[in-house]
Amino acid sequence: MAISMYRASVPVFVQMLNALAGVLKKAADHAQAKKIDPAALLTARLYPDMFALIKQVQIACDFAKGCSARLADVDIPKYEDNEASFADLDARIARTVAFLGTLKPAQIDGSEDKAIALTIGGQAMNFDGLTYLLNFTLPNFYFHVTTAFGLLRHNGVELGKRDFMGVR
Repeated sequence: MAISMYRASVPVFVQMLNALAGVLKKAADHAQAKKIDPAALLTARLYPDMFALIKQVQIACDFAKGCSARLADVDIPKYEDNEASFADLDARIARTVAFLGTLKPAQIDGSEDKAIALTIGGQAMNFDGLTYLLNFTLPNFYFHVTTAFGLLRHNGVELGKRDFMGVR
């Protein structure tokens, strides 16, 4: 059986982004209940040379929308990267999920061999669609979602695997 590029991408991104929105809601509630300045969580880093929580969420959204748009051969939505609050991050996730909802399986299925060319950090990268999705995008997407989760858990937000997976 051939892989469905759509099923391996869009529903995965939607599930994890919705879970991330739930994690961020718990973080906002935690900050309010503990009387913590939300900025302390939003700017938290695991190490000084790593991105803060806000950037982790922005990048996770960017991977989801960028990959899906490239595979579907549609324009990638552009965001300003100006989020500064939990509400702003929630809105970014919602915009991303809404965009993903506009894509249909027929637009993405069959893109396994599609040529994907990117320049990252000044370095040209060339992929076929399947390799781009499975070996580049999904690992990067999960890295940033996991890092956001870890940052919040490390800072005392009560989270578990069900929160990470979006399972209630």
